[in-house]
Amino acid sequence: MVGLVVVTHSAKVAEGVADTAAQMGGEGRVVPAGGDPDGGLGTDVDRIEAAIRESYEANVDADAESEADGVVVLVDLGSAVMSAETAADVVEVDGIEVAFADAPVVEGTVEAAVEATSPKATLDSVVERAEGAREYRKFG
Repeated sequence: MVGLVVVTHSAKVAEGVADTAAQMGGEGRVVPAGGDPDGGLGTDVDRIEAAIRESYEANVDADAESEADGVVVLVDLGSAVMSAETAADVVEVDGIEVAFADAPVVEGTVEAAVEATSPKATLDSVVERAEGAREYRKFG
């Protein structure tokens, strides 16, 4: 199974995106990691690292017959990318594979959540599905 983490500068945005994606995507769990350590706008490497580990471990527990396939991280902008890359470097030392989706955070997370529920989902297929959301047109 593939885990999902949403990293945004706002805790409320991350929670809202995760909730929306989880409800629209099916059974998969989407872990939010937003805001700075004081509850303001920003990002927090420790919070992101914890979210990656939580997502990975939840998938290991949910699919005891096979190993978790890793975690796909979706970010909003700027320093979220750097913070998420730093957190990924830390968890990858422990064997947790992390991939990043260069996608719009809301639409990409919803698409990733749908793909992640497939028994055939891989890190690559979840990233590809999320990145496909870049082509969405909202108006004719």
